[in-house]
Amino acid sequence: MGILTQIVAAEEDECVAIGESLRPLEEWSGIERRGIDTAKIATLHCLLTGEEFDLAISTYEPVHVGGEGAVVLRLADEATERLATLEEEALELVAAELAATEDFEMEHWDPEEVLALVLDLADLARLADAQGQVLFVWMHPLLT
Repeated sequence: MGILTQIVAAEEDECVAIGESLRPLEEWSGIERRGIDTAKIATLHCLLTGEEFDLAISTYEPVHVGGEGAVVLRLADEATERLATLEEEALELVAAELAATEDFEMEHWDPEEVLALVLDLADLARLADAQGQVLFVWMHPLLT
């Protein structure tokens, strides 16, 4: 089953509102991709921070589970900060490594698609940083 994922920049206290929304991108700035799950977020976190996967995955427990089946995670500050501050060349290296991971290869993600995801996330992280916001990952297994 596929997952619809929207990653949004929002105020720290808006996680419940995001979780109860069926279309967070209508209310917050963000990006949408299909097939991004907790493991992919944790893998990106590892590539950005150098942490081990087992430690990173424990960082991504849901901060809210919505009544309609949506799950909301909060992107760790360290990952958001790295996304916001890395130069494009470094982001390209992260994207290449991410595209080569088992999760992305098994689902046949195109490396250009992964690069676009990482660059879009970096732009969103910069926006969140400039506005004093955090990044939330909204995932819905039914809205595919």
